[in-house]
Amino acid sequence: MVATRITGKAAPVSFRGVSKVFGRDVVAVDTINLEVEAGKLVTLLGPSGCGKTTTLRMIAGLEMPTAGQILIGGQDVTRLPATDRDVSMVFQSYALFPHMSVLENVAYGLGFSGYGKAEARDRALAGLELVGLKGFDDRLPSELSGGQQQRVAVARALVLEPQVLLFDEPLSNLDAKLRRQVREDIRAIQQDLGLTVIYVTHDQEEALAVSDEIVVMRNAAIAQMGTPRELYDEPVDRFVADFIGEANLLPCQVELVTDDMATIVVDGYRFTLPARGRGPGPATLAVRPSRLVLGADHGFRTRVAKATYVGVRMEYTLEASFGTMFAVHDDVNNPLEIGAEVAVGFARSGPVLLPWD
Repeated sequence: MVATRITGKAAPVSFRGVSKVFGRDVVAVDTINLEVEAGKLVTLLGPSGCGKTTTLRMIAGLEMPTAGQILIGGQDVTRLPATDRDVSMVFQSYALFPHMSVLENVAYGLGFSGYGKAEARDRALAGLELVGLKGFDDRLPSELSGGQQQRVAVARALVLEPQVLLFDEPLSNLDAKLRRQVREDIRAIQQDLGLTVIYVTHDQEEALAVSDEIVVMRNAAIAQMGTPRELYDEPVDRFVADFIGEANLLPCQVELVTDDMATIVVDGYRFTLPARGRGPGPATLAVRPSRLVLGADHGFRTRVAKATYVGVRMEYTLEASFGTMFAVHDDVNNPLEIGAEVAVGFARSGPVLLPWD
């Protein structure tokens, strides 16, 4: 029985006006201010080239900022090399040594941290048990599945008990079923140990599933940050609405605003919702596919262009006078026929007004 227990020693992370410029004019990160609370899992989410991986690498000390300050646990680490930061990183590629056993891979970094052989072994065994790989210590990486190799990489990072644990696209090499399982494992370990985790991904579903907070990045800057529900239900603009889950972006007219409640018109259909500071005039309405009401008593007219059965629900492409929409419906036993006309309305909660642009 392994007596050693891996524990967390979480620390907050602060970015104060941090920028990173490569060469003369390639701005990778542009004046970011960010506070990550100790013990939270925060995801940096965005398309390729938005600056999320550069941000992560600056926390790790693999890139140095051009301007600004980075603090970990209240200590200014802006100019410290990676070896002097109490941070561990799990890479997309696993980065396991193929000639070493699983146990040797997990224990590798402990030898450089001053642990004796016996203690390093105990800690490595504890790390493997923590990630569900007890009994795998003598195997080679080539004898493991992709999901198991990623767990070894997580164990190797955890045994060092870092103040901050970093993940760079850790699930991108796994198939869909394994991604779901490993992300659940990562989240469970993070919560059990109370770790500070900063996690990079371009996968919206993954970010929604694992995060306490999500930082959506675009063009080297922060577009919006908040809890998964805040970003899903209250996006600040078209980019965030479209990037966090699927959204129908519909043109509408704000007809009237009273006590910060707006009456909008979409193809003759009137609907009242929070104005969110918008005044009368053209606007964009973001509506999730599940929040379109098919067969509404009052709504605008559409025609079913496509109908797809996906097991637990029906998916529809609808054509309206202003363009196409994507809708989902739970009734798989009575699907709408292609070419059928259907009135569409909005669920009472869900549609969100965005600026017109």
